[in-house]
Amino acid sequence: MAAKKPPFDKILIANRGEIACRVIRTCKRLGIKTVAVYSEADADALHVRAADEAVLIGPPPSAQSYLLIDRIVEACRQTGAQAVHPGYGFLSEKQEFQEALAKAGIVFIGPEAHAIHAMGDKIESKKLALAAGV
Repeated sequence: MAAKKPPFDKILIANRGEIACRVIRTCKRLGIKTVAVYSEADADALHVRAADEAVLIGPPPSAQSYLLIDRIVEACRQTGAQAVHPGYGFLSEKQEFQEALAKAGIVFIGPEAHAIHAMGDKIESKKLALAAGV
């Protein structure tokens, strides 16, 4: 029986630290190439060294690097990453991020934009839970 081909050849991890390292290890087991993004302060970080490729996205403040949607999309374009794993925090809960990736033809590994919006709105998420019988 032939091994199943992974859904992507290369993904970008839009996060840092332990979560990025976990995603990278899993991708390696699946035969998927990885791209790390990093700020100047994280240039020597483990996730940068562990990934197959790494792209500098800005200075140390996350508002000038990890939170800039256009920099993440551009890093995907530069490296040919077909998908983005957001990790948690940073852009993982930003509907605008998922929409920008979709517009660029890049897969967001996570919920669709409408679900992200619902999760971020406590009243809407309670309505959805009630409607689902939760």
